[in-house]
Amino acid sequence: MRDGSSSGASLCDFGPPPPCPVRFNLAAHTLAAGPDDKIALTVARAGDDPNPERMTYGDLRRRVMRAAGGLRDLGVAPGDRVMLRIGHSTDFPIFFLAAAALGAAPVPTSTLLSADEARFIAEETEARAILVSEGLALETAPAPQIAPEEAMGAPLDAFADTTADDLAYIVYTSGSSGRPKGVAHAHRAAWARRMMWRGWYGLSGDDVMLHAGAFNWTYTLGAGLMDPWAAGASTLIYAGPRDPGVWPRLAETFGATIFAAAPGVYRQLLKSEAKLVGMKRLSHALSAGETMAAGLRADWNAKVGKPIYEALGMTECSTFISSCPDAPHRAGMAGRPQPGRKVALLPIEGGAIDGSDAPVPRGEAGVISVHRSDPGLMLGYWKRPEDTAATMRGDWFATGDIGVMDADGYIRFEGRGDDQMNALGYRVAPEEVEAALVSHPAVTGAAAVELPVREDLSVIAAFLTCEGEAPDEETLRAHAAEHLASYKTPKIFRILPDLPRNPNGKLRRRDLIAEYGFKPAK
Repeated sequence: MRDGSSSGASLCDFGPPPPCPVRFNLAAHTLAAGPDDKIALTVARAGDDPNPERMTYGDLRRRVMRAAGGLRDLGVAPGDRVMLRIGHSTDFPIFFLAAAALGAAPVPTSTLLSADEARFIAEETEARAILVSEGLALETAPAPQIAPEEAMGAPLDAFADTTADDLAYIVYTSGSSGRPKGVAHAHRAAWARRMMWRGWYGLSGDDVMLHAGAFNWTYTLGAGLMDPWAAGASTLIYAGPRDPGVWPRLAETFGATIFAAAPGVYRQLLKSEAKLVGMKRLSHALSAGETMAAGLRADWNAKVGKPIYEALGMTECSTFISSCPDAPHRAGMAGRPQPGRKVALLPIEGGAIDGSDAPVPRGEAGVISVHRSDPGLMLGYWKRPEDTAATMRGDWFATGDIGVMDADGYIRFEGRGDDQMNALGYRVAPEEVEAALVSHPAVTGAAAVELPVREDLSVIAAFLTCEGEAPDEETLRAHAAEHLASYKTPKIFRILPDLPRNPNGKLRRRDLIAEYGFKPAK
């Protein structure tokens, strides 16, 4: 189990990663493994759906190449950006892969984004086209808005001859400047995900992956679709009413071997009256998006008895620390670096920007950092070279997450080094929420925090100062909803006479968490 390091430093080098071909296309790689007649995707609308939608690998490849040809016919060229504003539909992965097949860069976005947020992304990426589902078109947009069914054409003859380092896609994450930041990834990011097959999923071509997310969530896109397809496995997605007890029925009906979800789904399932027989037939389950509470894991173990392998990652590098069949879950730990990864914990304070600082000793807290040679590491933040440079410490990408490494290379997650929040598995910068709140004429100051309200649940809370008569909570919530996606909108609003600040005037958000957050009984 030990990683072989004898220095006692918080450094794990489980490399080298598998070498990526120089000429490499994300879509070609994703679609290469499965035989034409094998089922690639099943879409069920009930736990025992007698007539689910099925798509073979041959069907999948043909649809992707027709969508790529349609984009070409619309004037999209290699290097162009194509924004996706598509709901819970197979159109989402089809057009994501189609854009990559053409050599363009898809920009997947959540349908929860407000019109202002979506328009900002379209403008900043200079999108050549916007693929929109019914009811999601923007009133004004900087690029043509096209329904997916209108963007199918004659098939593209061949995948674009891209290199591993060419731009493949851009995913937006909440930015500390109050604006979301585009994380630009290369085609090699798809190749890097192979390290998760053994290091997290325990994935083979014989598996049936049941993912609880919607098609248009990047967790579903990667773990639920692209990775199983690249391995030649089958995937199962649910498109029916949101019933927390449906998952065991789906697993039993369609023979799922792996179940992937966020902790909230497990919580809802275990609280339901559902029979769990189907879950007991799984090989194992996966969890990501937020830390799974120990009590929730214990409840699952008692009722289901199948292991859950958890993963820690971020948009800039996907998941890179996890438990897996070869490295079982260890209580209190996020997991170990995956095979092929090189991870270190660098000093929290006083770190040298040139990377000359050494990893902290094992057992001490440090900034979780990924070596720049990792093929899954982003190209950088779109049009933000200064933000990209600020994340690098010599040869290391400093994630901002704090951890402690034990003697076997397992890492305990200690939280963010900054004030980033987690909402439903999405990273949210407090500055972005605060900027929306202070745009209300009565609000003079705002502090947004991830506030624990019970042992296994945290929500975004807003603490405000106001001039004159303070708006009521309903008014503040409506104002926030006009400017923010629903998952970024605070669930709690509290008016205070003042906000805590340090002598330099910087907000002390952690003071608010300490004073108003849930405190477990001692």
